[in-house]
Amino acid sequence: MSLDALLHDPAATLPAIRDALDATDHAGRVAALETCGVTEFGRLFDLAGSSPPITAAHFLGAHGPLEPVIHDGWNSLPLPAFARRFQKRFCRPEPGGAERIFGYNEGATRYLIGPGYFQLVPTAGNPEFEARGAWVVDYFKVPDTKVPSEWPWVVPNWVGPQIVIYNGTRDFMRKVSEHVSVGKPWARAKSLPFCFTLTRRDG
Repeated sequence: MSLDALLHDPAATLPAIRDALDATDHAGRVAALETCGVTEFGRLFDLAGSSPPITAAHFLGAHGPLEPVIHDGWNSLPLPAFARRFQKRFCRPEPGGAERIFGYNEGATRYLIGPGYFQLVPTAGNPEFEARGAWVVDYFKVPDTKVPSEWPWVVPNWVGPQIVIYNGTRDFMRKVSEHVSVGKPWARAKSLPFCFTLTRRDG
């Protein structure tokens, strides 16, 4: 059964979806997720609420400080495929300071709207945030120390065209499978009517 069909099946469970995604390779996972839209991803986010809390290791694996890890993304907005595909690129900062992860958005629209830098931070200690996901992509916060040399300049999200997309936004993340997570954006305390998935590249 295809992933979109699974997500339309009222009897489908998160373990069945996880097993289907874990049974294929990176290209297969990306292709399966790209058959899905707003209804399927909304259900996936709800199902992922039963998953164990997502961890820093899911985003970074064993990579060291300033070693980028790419996650291929697909959002459920009603846009052409080129605008629905994107990457979130993550890295650990150099040692020191509070636990956090740096990242930005790469894709066909970056040169138009900016990199959308963020910090990925745990939600522990904030019950409202914890209910949405264990980690949050927080666009209120941008990297405050060095990032990988090949990444674009760090720009706050209240500067330039990216203010329309990223400013005032947080994406709450839940685990789906070994490589896949699902996120839902909130802006100014309201959930937005779409979700997205990230599929981690290994190696």
